[in-house]
Amino acid sequence: MPLKFDPKNDPFREEREAMVRYQIEARGIKDPRVLEAMRKVPRHLFVPLEYREFSYEDRPLPIGEGQTISQPYIIALMTQALDLKGDEKVLEVGTGSGYQAAILGELAKEVFSIELEKSLAERAKKLLEQLGYDNIHVIVGDGFFGLSEEAPFDRIIITCAAPRIPEPLIDQLKDGGRMVLPLGEMPYHQDLILVKKKGKELEVEDLGGVVFVPMRGVIQKRRS
Repeated sequence: MPLKFDPKNDPFREEREAMVRYQIEARGIKDPRVLEAMRKVPRHLFVPLEYREFSYEDRPLPIGEGQTISQPYIIALMTQALDLKGDEKVLEVGTGSGYQAAILGELAKEVFSIELEKSLAERAKKLLEQLGYDNIHVIVGDGFFGLSEEAPFDRIIITCAAPRIPEPLIDQLKDGGRMVLPLGEMPYHQDLILVKKKGKELEVEDLGGVVFVPMRGVIQKRRS
C-alpha cells in the first residue's frame, strides 16, 4: 500500500529546505540534481520515531542494530562525488535506513542496495516500496562481495568504513566508473575517498575525514 505522503502538507518541509540551504548548499554542494533530491526525499520517515524531531539536524542518528543514518551533508557530499547523470546502475553497500538509497533512486536509473542486517533491510525495503521507488532493489547479504550477478556497476557507494577497498567491488565496477567509500580501521581516523577506475588502474582522491560505523561481515572476521 502506498504511503500517504503529501510534500505540500509536510510539517517538516521548511526544516528540509533549511537543511539544504544552510547545511548542504552553504558548505559547497553545487550539483543541482543532488540539492533537489535532498529537498524532495522526506528524511524524517527514515528516522525512528524517538529521534524524528532531530531528522533535519546535521548529525547522524541511531536507527537500530548498532547502525546510524548519516548526517545530511555527508550524504550529499558522497552523492555529489558519484556524479550521477540519470542513466547509471548503482550498487550501494549498507542500506541502513534506506535514506541514501532513496536519494540515489532519485538520481540514477537503477539501484541495488545490500544490507547485512535482515531487520534493517526489510524495514527499508518496505518504506522504499511505499514511497514508490520501483527502481531500488534491497538485498540481504554481505556487501563485501557485492552483487556479481548484476555487475558491472557504473557507480558503487559504501556507507560503512572498510580497512581496504573490497576486491570484489573493484572487479564489479565498470571501467570509467566511480566508487565512494570511507576508508580506515580506526573509528576516528577514516578518510572519505573517491575512486575512479581507469582500465587496471585506480585513481584515488581524498575528500576529507569522516566517521562511519565499521563494515561488518566477512571483512570484520578477517580483521580479527
